[in-house]
Amino acid sequence: MAVRSLSAARAAAVERPIVSAGAAALALAIPLVFLHVDYQPGLTVSAGSTDAHLYLSDFAILATGLAALAAGLRDGFAPLRPGWPIWLAGGAFAALVLAASLYPVALDETYRWRTHLVTAGKFAEYGVLALAVPLLVRSRRDLQVVLVALVAWSAAATVVGVAQFFGANLAGPWPAGRRQPSFLGHHDFAALSGAALGIAATTVALRTRVVPPAVAALAGVAGALGIVVSGSTAAAIGLAAALAAAALVSAALRRLSARRLAVLAVIGGVVAAGVVTLRGNDYDQFLRFLGVRKEEASTRENVQTYVHHTLLSYIGLRIFLDHPVLGAGWQASSKEPSVYLRHLPAAHRKFPDAAPLSFPSRTRQYGVQNGYVQALADLGAVGLVLFVGTFAVGLALALRAGLRGPPEGLLAAFWLLVAMGIWSAVGLVAGIPLDGLTWLGLGLAASAAGALRVPG
Repeated sequence: MAVRSLSAARAAAVERPIVSAGAAALALAIPLVFLHVDYQPGLTVSAGSTDAHLYLSDFAILATGLAALAAGLRDGFAPLRPGWPIWLAGGAFAALVLAASLYPVALDETYRWRTHLVTAGKFAEYGVLALAVPLLVRSRRDLQVVLVALVAWSAAATVVGVAQFFGANLAGPWPAGRRQPSFLGHHDFAALSGAALGIAATTVALRTRVVPPAVAALAGVAGALGIVVSGSTAAAIGLAAALAAAALVSAALRRLSARRLAVLAVIGGVVAAGVVTLRGNDYDQFLRFLGVRKEEASTRENVQTYVHHTLLSYIGLRIFLDHPVLGAGWQASSKEPSVYLRHLPAAHRKFPDAAPLSFPSRTRQYGVQNGYVQALADLGAVGLVLFVGTFAVGLALALRAGLRGPPEGLLAAFWLLVAMGIWSAVGLVAGIPLDGLTWLGLGLAASAAGALRVPG
């Protein structure tokens, strides 16, 4: 009987696929989630006076969600249980976003609730990725498949970004020698690169094999170089926090050596130096604006990046003061002129030397370009608490798991910290790759909270 059982077990091991269908589905979705919609075919669905634009990434998320549902029905939904704080916080935030596309009508009948309800639905749609990770990634082998796909796509993005930097006319490049968007957009390029770099940093910090060594090395090179070429200061700040977390977790587990600390420090130093080099002119302009350096008249004629972001955040904060509890409504700060135009006189008085093009108008709907300030403006204090609270809960679960040793805990924390940094330079936009990194990080934190149960 014992011999038969052993033979049956060996036969089952042979029959079990090397890659689960669920992990393969999630891995195949990675390139579409991390791809700008300008490079995706799509279709428009009309519903009355509102149009909904659907792209391949939407169908990839739908397919991933269906695969997760099938996996749950077949193998059970128990992997979701350890992540319940994330589902509670994230679900409350998504519910508020949906509600905030409806309740402003009570105060302003011109608010375009139908249009905003569509984008609110798409913003919530990406939350499917968080639920899918624990249901589809049930073993270290499954996780490795997804991470290898992410590293491969990050490497492709970095190759395109570097080619753009040296003048290749690919995917809408910026002028040669400047920061580049690859095929994602600057900050989304940085998000994908930060996710890849997290795999390498986790490998270094925990002395563990998250992916094969060659893949980990590729993740480090592609990730670090990608963040540099993207020129995202926000990503570099998030990366600094993530590297610090990696060092602290490694030290707590007594795995941090002087050599490993040096490697983590070098990664951070190289990325910081590269970003500062590419963005030096922007920093110089901002220092002149602050009065640290003497301002030149010629700089007032052009839109200055950090002055622009500061100005838009100022308008967002004034909108928040008008609607402090629940905000002005989802996307109101960026798409409803009646909400932000009233604050332009105050903004002109506050920023008299800013270039005229820096100010929003009916045709220049810049938005706030800071996720935290936009949460205040659109969703009020309640929205900011839920937005930040979702990250806080995910980080708490991820770090708690990381301190027990499983690498997916530290990796999830790394992804979330990088995403939190980038959200300081990006508005709450539905359907962008940064949404994908955020929800994938939360999903991996939920998986880490329960620990991947099947070794290998």
